Amino acid sequence: MGRSTMTNLVRNTLRRLAGETRGAEIAEAAAVLPIMFMMLIGIFWFGQAFSIYGTITRAAQEGARAAAAVPQCTTCAAGNSPSTNAYNAVQNVLVIAKLDPTKLQQPTTIPSLVSCVDGSAISCDASPSNVCVQENVQLSTSTASVCGISVSLEYPYRFWLPFTSLNKQTINLSATARVRLETM
Repeated sequence: MGRSTMTNLVRNTLRRLAGETRGAEIAEAAAVLPIMFMMLIGIFWFGQAFSIYGTITRAAQEGARAAAAVPQCTTCAAGNSPSTNAYNAVQNVLVIAKLDPTKLQQPTTIPSLVSCVDGSAISCDASPSNVCVQENVQLSTSTASVCGISVSLEYPYRFWLPFTSLNKQTINLSATARVRLETM
């Protein structure tokens, strides 16, 4: 076989292979499917995080509402404190949502709120667990201040998103709720 015949044979074979599309669908699927599966996994895990965030926000709201409903008196029973009621309400919401209440954490950043009594900064109450309860906080900046209660908490969430920087990373989801004190 001569050199020109060999060149023509190679050229014709390459032209024929370039014109065929029998394996193109498989190659395209091999390129697109991993990306699509990563997007679906991401949607699932971010959806889980959003669901947990909604639950802990609801728990903080219920905790603040329960703490605000406690009568402010000096002769009340020890088990009827705003901190205890807030913690119990938060724990109930988490248990109903099938989240582990033992994973609750004190917020890394405590809300900087001032007292409606004397204007001093208020730290977290000595609550029975990792729920930050701040009593008698000023809720408005107007001249007629409104007193309330603030409940803050954090809940850890661990992402599982392979081939990303979020894989096996724990992110603390935080929630805060403030409610006006009820007057009797």
